[in-house]
Amino acid sequence: MKKIEVLSLTHEEMSNFLPDLPKYRTDQIFEWLHRRNAATFEKMENLPKTLRYELSEMFFIPKISVEEQWFNQNDKTEKYLNKINNDVFVESVLMRYKHGNTICISTQAGCRMGCKFCATAESGFHRNLTAGEYLMQVYHNPDIKNIVLMGCGEPLDNLAATLRFVELITHPKGKNISQRNITISTCGLVPQIYELAEHKLQITLAISLHAPTDEIRETIMPIAKTHPLPELIQACRHYADKTNRRLTFEYALIHGLNDSVQHAKLLAKLLKGLLCHINLIPINKARSGFSHTPRRETEKFAAILQEKNTPVTIRRSLGGDINAACGQLRARQILRNN
Repeated sequence: MKKIEVLSLTHEEMSNFLPDLPKYRTDQIFEWLHRRNAATFEKMENLPKTLRYELSEMFFIPKISVEEQWFNQNDKTEKYLNKINNDVFVESVLMRYKHGNTICISTQAGCRMGCKFCATAESGFHRNLTAGEYLMQVYHNPDIKNIVLMGCGEPLDNLAATLRFVELITHPKGKNISQRNITISTCGLVPQIYELAEHKLQITLAISLHAPTDEIRETIMPIAKTHPLPELIQACRHYADKTNRRLTFEYALIHGLNDSVQHAKLLAKLLKGLLCHINLIPINKARSGFSHTPRRETEKFAAILQEKNTPVTIRRSLGGDINAACGQLRARQILRNN
């Protein structure tokens, strides 16, 4: 019999697989997996040995190992190249803030979206991660307050696992992290945005926008040809109306491409009346051909948005000297293996 990955099972599903167990035993198993981070069933010391053996015959716990670890002395950011189940490489980044630690995790090994500024696109797509493999990236790091699904992969291209992850990580018998402390990023998969809206989660949805017009957006994001801006913005308005949650628009400033005064005015017009916030990002030099916008011009861009009553912040750049942008370490490891 093929073993089942237990970490991806909901509490209810686990009970269904083990119908003869009393509820308190199921609770103990769930707690060992999601609070006490047991790597094996043998470590579940308050369970009878016969039960531990039965569990090991039915289920497996996904394994994660750190192949590389980088540490930034200045901002204390840590980046991990993780190997999952001896199968795929993914990346996660731990960021330390005064308000608590944030972990940025991957949702796919690789990515299908092909965004030109993203190093993950260079190494292609291997497979979706399971919800349990999402969780392992979080459980590897203690004292996590906030979670960002913005590493390798497109979370809404793996929506079933993403939704399951949210259910598991927020479960009161598990880590019990608030939905409001979870951010899910997407390059703009319109049908999935509508589907996500139906769940009325209290997460933050972040849209990778990066351009105020389709003409510009299509040059750096292939998804723009499938879902043009009017269609995407309509979906975002529906999402905000349905959930009453403010959206975040990620906007990477690329010098000479999307960072002029006119671009700022077009961006403000595009998002007028939408419950949202713009996060301006200094472009990472993961790929050649793009250069970041100077700080003075970045501040001018932000000032124009503020004048148009569009909430905006400039993201503090973290982990610059440790290849902290998603996909860089993974791409290098794949090149080594080839």
